[in-house]
Amino acid sequence: MLNALTKLSFNSLISFYLENCMDAEHHQRFPRQQIQNDRLCVGLQHPELGTAGTPSPDASAHHFCHYTPKCFLAVHRGRSTSSQYGDEGWHEATTKTTIRCENEVEAHREANNYKFGFRKWKGNVTEKPMEDRSEIIKELYSDLSVVKPREGSVVSFGNIVYVILFGWWISLIYFLICPVMFLTIIGAPYGKLCWRMAGYFIWPFGKSVEKSSNLKPPKIEVIPEEGDAEDNRDLARDKDVAPLLVSSPLPVLIPVREPPARKTSNHWCHISTYIWLLLGCPVLAVVHSLACVLSWLLVFAIPVSKMNARTLTTVLFMAPEDVSVSRSVFQTPTCETRVILCCYQAFNVYYYKYTVHGINIFALNLLPLVLINLIIGYTDREHNYCSTETKFAIAITSIIPLSYYIGMGIASISAQSNFAVGAVVNATFGSITEITFYITALLQGYHAGTKCYEEIVKAALTGTILGCILFIPGICMIIGGIKHREQRFNSRSAGVSSALLFISIGGVFAPTLFSKTFGSLVCENCSNAGNSSVSFICKDCHYDSQQSILSHTEPLVYTISLFLPAAYLIGLIFTLKTHSHIYDIHISEGHHVVHWSRWKALAVLIVATALMACCADLSTENIQPILTHSSVSQYFIGVTVLAMVPEIPEIVNGIQFALQNNISLSLEVGSCIAVQVCMIQIPLLILFNAFYDVGFVLVFSDIHLWASIFSVIVVNYIFMDGKCDYFQGTALVVVYLILLALYFFAPSPRSC
Repeated sequence: MLNALTKLSFNSLISFYLENCMDAEHHQRFPRQQIQNDRLCVGLQHPELGTAGTPSPDASAHHFCHYTPKCFLAVHRGRSTSSQYGDEGWHEATTKTTIRCENEVEAHREANNYKFGFRKWKGNVTEKPMEDRSEIIKELYSDLSVVKPREGSVVSFGNIVYVILFGWWISLIYFLICPVMFLTIIGAPYGKLCWRMAGYFIWPFGKSVEKSSNLKPPKIEVIPEEGDAEDNRDLARDKDVAPLLVSSPLPVLIPVREPPARKTSNHWCHISTYIWLLLGCPVLAVVHSLACVLSWLLVFAIPVSKMNARTLTTVLFMAPEDVSVSRSVFQTPTCETRVILCCYQAFNVYYYKYTVHGINIFALNLLPLVLINLIIGYTDREHNYCSTETKFAIAITSIIPLSYYIGMGIASISAQSNFAVGAVVNATFGSITEITFYITALLQGYHAGTKCYEEIVKAALTGTILGCILFIPGICMIIGGIKHREQRFNSRSAGVSSALLFISIGGVFAPTLFSKTFGSLVCENCSNAGNSSVSFICKDCHYDSQQSILSHTEPLVYTISLFLPAAYLIGLIFTLKTHSHIYDIHISEGHHVVHWSRWKALAVLIVATALMACCADLSTENIQPILTHSSVSQYFIGVTVLAMVPEIPEIVNGIQFALQNNISLSLEVGSCIAVQVCMIQIPLLILFNAFYDVGFVLVFSDIHLWASIFSVIVVNYIFMDGKCDYFQGTALVVVYLILLALYFFAPSPRSC
C-alpha cells in the first residue's frame, strides 16, 4: 500500500512539473503580436466597458487572457511616447477601435453601429447557441416536459394571478364536461380524465401530467461480481478490520423487466373516443385555444400558453387510461411514465427577451394588428363599425411593428454585405417609415385643398428632431444612470455629433431665417375704430414670404437640399473608405446561422414598406376629423404622436445599450435619426415636391425654429464633460416636456 501511495505521489509531481514546463515553453513561443492582442482583452479602460486595469507596455508579456466567444468593443488608449511610436502612431493608438465577435456577421453588425449614418441595432442577427446563453434565457425556452429540481414554494404572486385570470374557468369547464361524459356511460373514462384535469388546471404548479404505459416498475436484482463467493463472504465478515485501500466487491444493479400486465388498447377503435371527440373535445379545444392566445398576448404569461398548447395538441387526443396526474413531480411512480406537462411558474418577467426566429415577442404580437388595420380601414369606409379615432389609433400603432421589421431587415442585409451595400440600404430604407407617412400626408392635403397637412408634416419633422436630441438621450441617461450610477462617453465624438447637428439644423432652418429677414410683415385685421388720432390695432400678423420664396427662397431651398445630402455622403466616405482602418475586427471561427438571409430580409423590407404605405395612408385619411374637432393644438399632435410613435423601436434599442453601460451608442441612436431627418428626409421631400408639386415649402413657424435651436444648445452643453448620470438625463427630459407643454398650449396653425 505504501509503495502504491509513493508511486502515485511521484507520478503527480512529474505531471505537475511537465505541465508547468510546457506552459512556460508555450508562453515563450507565443507571438508578440498575439500577446499585445491579449493585453487588449483584459487591459483596457473604456467608458463602455467599465473600469479595468491598464497594463503598462513593459508588463505586456505577463498579461494573458482567456478568449470568450462574446462580442465586445475595445478602444486602444495606450500612453505610448512619441519616441516609440511617433505622434501619428500615438494618435492611431488612441482612436483605433477593436471589435471582437463570435462570427463574421455579428462583427459587421457591431461595426455598423459605430459607422456614421448607420442606424444602431441592438439585437443579434444570428442565432446564438443555446448552450452559450444564460440560465435565465435557457429557462424561457425550456420544455414543459422536463422535470427540474426546484427549491422553495410554488406559491407566488404570479401563480395566484394565474388562478384568478385562467385557472378557475378552465377548471370549471372540465368540471362541467365531467358529468356529461359520465351520463353517456360509454364515455366514463373521459369523465374521469376531466375530473383529473380539472384538479390539475386549478393549480398546476408542482404537479405533472404523465403518460403511463401500464407496466409495473422494473424489478431490480443485485448480482455480485464474479469471483470466489467464499472469499467475498470472508471479506464481508471481516469488513470492520479490512484495510481502506483494498477494493470490495461492488453490486451491479440490472433491471429485469417483468412481462406487461396487458397491452394498451387502441382507443381510436372505441366508441367512447368518438363521443369524446363530439361532446367534450371541441369545447375544450376552444377553451384551451382562447387561454393560449390570451396568455401569449400577455407575453409574461407565455408558460401558461405553452401549457394550454401542449394540452390541446397532446393530452386531449390521448387514451384516458394513459393520462395520469401526479400531485408531486418527485413522487415514486407506480408504473413507467413519461412527463408531458410540468410547470412551476405561470409568469416570468424576463419574457420580454423572448424571440421567435429572431423576432422579438412584442413585434410578433403586434403584427396581427396590421392585418386588422387593413381590413377595417379599407372595408369600413363609412365608419359604421369603428370611429375615425379608433381607426387612427390602430393605424398609427400598426407602424410600430413595421418599423421594427424594417430595422431588422436593414441590420440583416447590412451585416451580411459589404459596407457600400449597407450604406445604400441604410440611406434608402432607414428613413422609409417617416418618408412614407410624410408623402401620404402631403398628398392627402393636396387633394383636400388644405395647407393643414403641410403644417402637420413640419410639426412631425420638428418633433422627431426634438425627441431624438432630447428625449431619447435623456431617457437612456436616466435608465442607464439608475443601474450604473455614472456613465462615461467620448466627449470628442459627442462634440462632433453636436457640431453636425448644428450644421444640419442651420441648413434646414436657413430658408426660414431668410424669409423672416427679407419677408414683409402682413396683418389680417387692422382697425382704429374710426378714430384717426388712434394708431391702428392689428391682429394675426405674420411674414408673407410668398414673393420672396418665388424669387429667392426657392433657389436657396434647392441649394441647401444639395448641400445636406453631400455632407451625409462625405460622412459615409470618411467612415467607410478613407478612415475605415480605425476599425480592427477580430472574428472567431464560430459557426453561425443567420435568422434572415439577405433575400429573406429584402423580401421583408419590400413587404413591410408596402404595408407601411397602407398604414400611413389610413392614418392620414382618418386624422382629418381629429385635426378639425380636437381641442388640442395640431402642433402638439404632430410633435408627439406622429413624430415619436415610429421611433419606438429606436428608443428600445437606445435603452438596451444604456443598460449594458454603452451610453455612447445610446446617444448615437438619437443623433443618427436627427441627422437622417435633416440630411435625407427633408431633401427627399423637397425632391418629391419638385417633381410633384404638392405645395411643400421649407419655411417653418417660429416655434419650430427656436425650439430646435434651443434644444441643440442644451444638448451640446450636457455633452461637454463626457460623463452623464440620471440627473442630466432628467434635465433633458424636463426640457423636452416643457417644449411639449409649449406646443400643447400654442394656438393652432392658421391653415388648420
